[in-house]
Amino acid sequence: MTVGWPSFLAGAFAVYIGANVVFAGLYLVQPGAIANAAPGSFFDAFFFSVETIATVGYGQMLPATLYANAVMTLEAAVGLLFAALITGLVFARFSRPTARITFSQVAVVHPYNGVPTLSIRLANERQNQLLAAEVSFTLLRDETSVEGETRRRFYDLTLLRDRSPVFALTFTVMHPIDEASPLHGLSSTELEAQNAELVVMAGGIDETLVQPVTARTSYLPHEIRWGHQFVDIFGWTEDGRRAIDYRRFHDTVAVTAAP
Repeated sequence: MTVGWPSFLAGAFAVYIGANVVFAGLYLVQPGAIANAAPGSFFDAFFFSVETIATVGYGQMLPATLYANAVMTLEAAVGLLFAALITGLVFARFSRPTARITFSQVAVVHPYNGVPTLSIRLANERQNQLLAAEVSFTLLRDETSVEGETRRRFYDLTLLRDRSPVFALTFTVMHPIDEASPLHGLSSTELEAQNAELVVMAGGIDETLVQPVTARTSYLPHEIRWGHQFVDIFGWTEDGRRAIDYRRFHDTVAVTAAP
C-alpha cells in the first residue's frame, strides 16, 4: 500500500511468474500429464499453467491424467484468489487519498513579537485544497527522575494557530517559546543531550474525495536552526497576480544571535 506503482506492479508480476513456474514444475513431475505437450518441455508446461491460472480456456494442450486435473484444480483456485487480491489492492491504492504535504527541511527559532518562536513551513502539493487543516507539535525528550530513572516524555506544544479552514498553498506554524513552553531556556546543545525530537502531524479533509488525510515528519535538534527565519517566498507576477516561489521554500536567513 505504501510502495510506488512501479515497485507494486513489478512485485505483482514477479509473484505471477513465480506461481506459474511452480505449477509448471508440478505438471512436469508426472510425464504425460499434459496432453499434446512436448515431453519434458518446461515452456509447454509453463504456458499451460498460464492458461490455467488465468482461466482463459485451453487450446491444443489439456490435462490428461487425474494428477494433472488435481493440480489444475488447485491452480485455478490459486488464480481466483490471486486475481481477487490484486483487484482489491489496486482498488485500495486508487481510492486511498494521500496528503502530499511538503514540510520544510528544517525548523527555525526566531523572534516574533519579541518572543522566541519555533516555526516550520508547510506546502500543499495538490491542486485541490485541504479543508479544516490541523497541525500539532509534540516534543519528545528523555528525562531523569529524582530516583535516577530515565523515561521518554511527550509534551504537546501550544501553537499560535493550529487550524486553517482552507489549506491551499502554504501554512507557517509557530510555537512561542515563552515561560510555559517546555523549550523555554533550552539551547540546541541541551536538546541534543536530551535526545529530543519534534514530531509534527498535519492533516485535513481532501476536498475532492472528502476523506481525511494525514502526514507526519520530525525534526532532530541539528535540524532546528536557532536565530533563523524562513525567507519570504511570496511575490507578484507581471500581470499582477499573487505568486509563490517554491524554489526558496526551504531557505532560511539569519536574523539575530541564537536565543
